[in-house]
Amino acid sequence: MTARALKDKAIVITGAASGIGEALALGLSKRGARLLLADIDVEGLDRVMAAVQAQGTPCYSLVTDTGSEAAITALAQEAMSQLGGADMVINNAGVGLMAPVAQLHTADAQWLMNINFWGVVHGCRAFIPQLSHRPDALLVNISSIFAMVSMPTQSIYNASKAAVRGFSDALREELRTPGIDVLCVHPGGIRTNIANAARITDVTMVADSDQEMRDAFTRLARTSPAQAAEVIIRAMQARKTRVLIGGDAKFLDLLFRLFPTRASHWFSLLGQRLRQHEKAKALRAKP
Repeated sequence: MTARALKDKAIVITGAASGIGEALALGLSKRGARLLLADIDVEGLDRVMAAVQAQGTPCYSLVTDTGSEAAITALAQEAMSQLGGADMVINNAGVGLMAPVAQLHTADAQWLMNINFWGVVHGCRAFIPQLSHRPDALLVNISSIFAMVSMPTQSIYNASKAAVRGFSDALREELRTPGIDVLCVHPGGIRTNIANAARITDVTMVADSDQEMRDAFTRLARTSPAQAAEVIIRAMQARKTRVLIGGDAKFLDLLFRLFPTRASHWFSLLGQRLRQHEKAKALRAKP
């Protein structure tokens, strides 16, 4: 099977103003792709578009709330107007939410699901008519290792990413006849701003403060956005249907496959041990 070409392909990327989306924009532009970048962050979007254009690549942008079906429809129309239609769409936009179920605000859960899950659904549905007429058409949906791994305070985030996984697997079979491929991506800990931007409600069962929770996620993020983007781009070229990013994601995927009923508890215990270790380390460091 020949590698999928990216040069001169029209590619739409959501969540392109930072993190993995920004790194994908830069990596794909180096390979000669024509890009339409979408994000709700106006300043970040302008900065990334300028960086892409500095590489000599045709690039357009549209401020987009990926939690809105109407906004995604407008993005698809912009792709037709600026690029003549999309060859590939990367549904990357995502947000974080940390809260025990008992303290969860319904509005926060709906906000996250609108972006993390419905943003992917709308991003696929809006572009399928365009992709159906393109050779080598591709949808890339960013899920997470948290589609397979569960932990306290992450129930809604877990649910959103598991939903993306299930949706992508079913959609892949539906789109075999039109010839549209679907790649589902499961990143592990990536050094993005998602933890710092996450909505948090009462995480005292796992941390002493919101900041401690954010810091813990930051410490566990070992893979850079640029490294993650390269893995995704190589998977796109290699026509893969699923890819894990980072040694942590690969280890946890194997662990939960081998011990599906026990691994969640072990994972929680490990988190508690690490928390105790960090506290003891901080106490020893005090004069």
